[in-house]
Amino acid sequence: MIERFEPTDAHDRRLVPGLGGLLGTFNAAGVLTAADVHTAVRLGELVGEDDERLRLGVALAVRAARHGSVCVDLTGLADGDDLPWPDSDGWAEDLAASAFAASSVVRVEHGLVYLDRYWREEGQVRDDLVRRAEAAPPQVDATLLAAHAERLFPGAGSADQRAVALAAAQQWTTVLTGGPGTGKTTTVAGLLAVLAAEAASGPDPRELRIALTAPTGKAAARLLESVREAQERPGAGFDADDRRRLDGLTATTMHRLLGWRPDSTTRFRHHRGNTLPHDVVVVDETSMVSLTMMARLLEAVRSDARLVLVGDPDQLASVEAGAVLADLVGGLAARAPAAVTGLTTTRRYGAEIGALAQALRDGDAEEVLRRLDAGADGVRRLDPEDPAALAALRERLLAQARSLHVLAEAGRAEEALSLTEEHRLLCAHRDGPHGARHWNALVERSLGEELGAFLGAHGQEWYPGRPVLVTSNDYGLGLFNGDTGVTVRDGEQLRVVVAGASAYSTSRLSDVETLHAMTVHKSQGSQARHVSVLLPPQDSPLLTRELLYTAVTRARESVTVVASPEAVRAAVERRVQRASGLRPRLALPS
Repeated sequence: MIERFEPTDAHDRRLVPGLGGLLGTFNAAGVLTAADVHTAVRLGELVGEDDERLRLGVALAVRAARHGSVCVDLTGLADGDDLPWPDSDGWAEDLAASAFAASSVVRVEHGLVYLDRYWREEGQVRDDLVRRAEAAPPQVDATLLAAHAERLFPGAGSADQRAVALAAAQQWTTVLTGGPGTGKTTTVAGLLAVLAAEAASGPDPRELRIALTAPTGKAAARLLESVREAQERPGAGFDADDRRRLDGLTATTMHRLLGWRPDSTTRFRHHRGNTLPHDVVVVDETSMVSLTMMARLLEAVRSDARLVLVGDPDQLASVEAGAVLADLVGGLAARAPAAVTGLTTTRRYGAEIGALAQALRDGDAEEVLRRLDAGADGVRRLDPEDPAALAALRERLLAQARSLHVLAEAGRAEEALSLTEEHRLLCAHRDGPHGARHWNALVERSLGEELGAFLGAHGQEWYPGRPVLVTSNDYGLGLFNGDTGVTVRDGEQLRVVVAGASAYSTSRLSDVETLHAMTVHKSQGSQARHVSVLLPPQDSPLLTRELLYTAVTRARESVTVVASPEAVRAAVERRVQRASGLRPRLALPS
């Protein structure tokens, strides 16, 4: 059954007053929003197509993109529904023969209905990946590569990482998957050292040009930090030459790597006619990459450059349209099995969090609940109906806020930044009693009462110890969506110190949010020592296995899930459903 929204009242802005016909019925029922309806009606007027059934199909394609799908399958939408759905037999075919298709508003392929933009982008991603997979592999000295890999990944415990690095060194495209803590970035660091050493030792010695990138600034900074830490880890096989070759590495967001343009949000300075200069491009947190960004990346990477896509396909997908990493794992593996490889041994966090994550991946709700309710080290569940549980959560957040305030008043910026990653509350929702905004306001109100001040959006917005999350890219300041920081006192002024960046006057920052709590979606690419997860009631449409898995795996040492047993079961048993044709299009023969 298709998901619906509940209108708040007759004046809900998602409703179109006085709208009749099929579109009006589906709008009033909460299936289509006003934006979906207006788009379909206007397009119908432009191309001269007034068939209500076909306009409804276009509106559903618009709705699908808004919900993260790149296309819509018109069959099966009416299962168990009481709405006057058109007969699905021939519906897509009629759209394919309509004025909408003739004017390239929609495209129909394999029974799936796309808006033209997403059809083109999906086809481009498929063609570029197939072209890279079918190209002659890079010419390398296999013996030399093996020797460097043996040195950089010593011992039996690194055998899986060594095998992955060797495979990636001998092909143009690699999809490296694995859960948090399985050593993906350690493998990347070793791979880069192997490639750099091989390039420096060949008949034509040269230095590799390497790009490290991720969808958000926070994820990019963590990628660079992890690559640097891997070189210094006890037992690592990096020597002085390896460190020298990788010494100048930097990391940036994908937007900045591709070259942001002020005149477009979907086009960049680097493209097929002006490719990136790098020999190796590593993308971390690929699960967060939308179809559009993957299309722009693939067209900008040189055909003779290695591309390494790193991520966890079990995490939440991009907030924009597409589930690219999952599609690559399923589709590219069928065409070029060597291109998709994975790591499974957890190296970061304790056995209990690792076992909980595995139970989530397996979709075993009873095992997830058993582990949460056993209360073993690092994992537990609290009942949201228990006032003491919510009071304990509030006090934990307030205690950290107090400490942040003390450190920030003293100007101890580095200690304050470190404290922001000690504990983090993750919420499924942004608004409502289970939402991040509610808990941010609660902490600010409680802290303000203790300090004798009114803190928050309607009072003193900036105060020492206010943790912040950057919510949009600001290329002038060098700040990116996902960056985090903390407000500290600097003499008579307050400045925001951002992790991995610099300090900024509060007057220069506009697109930021308070970060005592954050949504699970925005937590991707980040970690905290201790994580609390507040789940909504079991009927929330945001409650999915991918959301709970993503939240749990943000923790390094312990995780507390505040949820009813019913909410946990609902989360484990409900998967994110995103329609896409990329997986079968990749798997089909050319």
